[in-house]
Amino acid sequence: MLDYSPLNHTLWLDGQDEQQTRRELQARFNHTWQQYESLFSVLNSDEAFYLKAEPLRHPLIFYFGHTATFFVNKLKLGKYFERRINPEFESMFAIGVDEMSWDDLDENHYKWPSVQAVKEYRDQVKFEINQWLESMPLNLPITQDSPVWVILMGIEHERIHLETSSVIIRQLPLKYLKSSSAWPACKDAGEAPANKLLSVSGRTVLLGKNTEDKTYGWDNEFGQRQIKVQDFKASQYLVSNGEFLQFVNQGGYQTPRYWDSEGQAWLEYTRAEFPRFWIRKQDGIWQRNLTEEMPLPLNWPVEVNQLEAKAFCNWKAEQLQAPVRLPSEAEWHLLRQQIPGEAYDWQDPIANIALSHFASSCPVNRFEQQGFYDLVGNVWQWTETAIDGFEGFEVHPLYDDFSTPTFDGKHNLIKGGSWISTGNEAISSCRYAFRRHFYQHAGFRYVESAQSPDAGLCLNPYETDELVSQYLEFHYGKEYFNVPNFCVAGVATALEQIQLKQSARALDIGCSVGRASFELAHHFDHVDAIDFSARFISQAYDLVEQGEKRYTIPTEGELVEFKSVSLRQLEYEDIAAKIDFVQGDACNLKPRFTGYDLVYAANLIDRLNDPRRFLESITGRINSGGYLVIASPYTWLADYTPKDKWLGGIKVNGENFTTLEGLTEALIGQFELVAVREVPFVIRETRRKYQHTLSEMSIWRKRS
Repeated sequence: MLDYSPLNHTLWLDGQDEQQTRRELQARFNHTWQQYESLFSVLNSDEAFYLKAEPLRHPLIFYFGHTATFFVNKLKLGKYFERRINPEFESMFAIGVDEMSWDDLDENHYKWPSVQAVKEYRDQVKFEINQWLESMPLNLPITQDSPVWVILMGIEHERIHLETSSVIIRQLPLKYLKSSSAWPACKDAGEAPANKLLSVSGRTVLLGKNTEDKTYGWDNEFGQRQIKVQDFKASQYLVSNGEFLQFVNQGGYQTPRYWDSEGQAWLEYTRAEFPRFWIRKQDGIWQRNLTEEMPLPLNWPVEVNQLEAKAFCNWKAEQLQAPVRLPSEAEWHLLRQQIPGEAYDWQDPIANIALSHFASSCPVNRFEQQGFYDLVGNVWQWTETAIDGFEGFEVHPLYDDFSTPTFDGKHNLIKGGSWISTGNEAISSCRYAFRRHFYQHAGFRYVESAQSPDAGLCLNPYETDELVSQYLEFHYGKEYFNVPNFCVAGVATALEQIQLKQSARALDIGCSVGRASFELAHHFDHVDAIDFSARFISQAYDLVEQGEKRYTIPTEGELVEFKSVSLRQLEYEDIAAKIDFVQGDACNLKPRFTGYDLVYAANLIDRLNDPRRFLESITGRINSGGYLVIASPYTWLADYTPKDKWLGGIKVNGENFTTLEGLTEALIGQFELVAVREVPFVIRETRRKYQHTLSEMSIWRKRS
């Protein structure tokens, strides 16, 4: 059994004593930090850190460094830290993985640092933050614009990766792991209990939390949605391994009618025959846990992805001749309301959650909760509900791409938490979503209901984020004051000045929402389009996937104009498949992004933390005789680029030194300057306010 700790729960925002709150914050920061490192202590060699156990995720060395860099990057972004601790690490470990498709695999490898180097970095970050916590401003109650919120964000982010890293560790070969008394699995296994459906009375459910809530929340949790839930029935237990084994033995994975089109495509690609954590051996089926294997515990919850859970429900519906499916978010909340309070309220934990009992699942009939079992805890529960924002949703400015990339209809909510879910994850209001083919410590229960799981959802098909909408209009909207569209004119201007020997591959780096990428695709066989912002990339990706993008732009005050753009009207339908939209860091690109005949970097150079490093790294990715196009108004700002790294716009030895001179100094060794042109553009802010800007375009040819 694990030692239950109240530090596994989130901090109260409405404390009465500032010094006590400061001490409690420090205690949670250090406890979560140590707990995270404790998980990695089950790896028995440095080699294990570099294995890619899960093809859709980085190796564990990334996640070991990632949570530390998150604190630094957010504190730097919020202007609470003046300097970086290790700029290279804080770029390399910045961006995780949320692949666009289940077959989006990258077999290349980063030049990762040593485990010892990352550990020393973590120690340094921990020391710096503890020092800062001693003197940072702290006012109660804690609000979202408080510096404390940044630390809570980092703590909850590390708790998320405590869980996701444990899922990756669970897929490593056992020879790279060692058992640990700090992470003990449950030993109780037996026959599966017979599941049955219990009646639940419907009523109106109010979803969402308000800004006065006493606990930390992610942006997608705030706001409100009211849904009327009809009477339904729900399974008493989570679906056990034993119950799911019936589906497997009756050919569930070989019967296409149980699987929707996405599930069938996933099956065809993976050739799966049973759940990921099952192992078929000569003496029967075993289950893989965190650091060990055991004969399949039939009375433990099955752990599957949403596609498998949905297929089981379709099979069950056929067996029962009834409308069986996964629960909606609202139905889960109605079930959850039968349990008093939250995990942090319980004197004795009444669920296998928040590391209060085991470092694994346990029998589905262990924790009874008002006639049901495991309404929370043991494993996450997949739902039918694709995540989106509630009415009143607003992104937090320090983590603007936490939720919005998942509002695509392809990420389904998981509810209830698992054995390793701590802090915010263990609260009923939490809303985490994964792509339907992803694995977590997640299982499911099923419901019988004639009500559509989408009932009451008010999905807004229009993008309303002001910055994103402004960029969509800049890229795809109409021309203003007779100034040509910058993306279209920029690509045309560049291509007029160069003589391509071949046009196989182009890179649009800093592509934003993607218009120039489409223009390049008219001329190249393949275009890689990369931007640091997942919010921007998701817009272009949605346009490719759905063929249409809708958004609003402000006119005056709270009034907006609704806009729509389609691949058909832009005449991009035939070329969209040639573009690969990817989130990435311009200064730390993956090795596969190379071999380009043209690299197009528009309005990027003066927004990089280290533009010279970008120029050095991009040079090797351009073919001999290929071209580099840089367009920028050179609006250098210390908010984006430290002044000592500006390429120009400065005095050198008392004389003016322009950015073009700086570019020449940096590039002339391997490039020749072909042309310099001015490309104007207009950005619409409101119906009566516009920005008119001149971008200087310099075109460089790489020497043979």
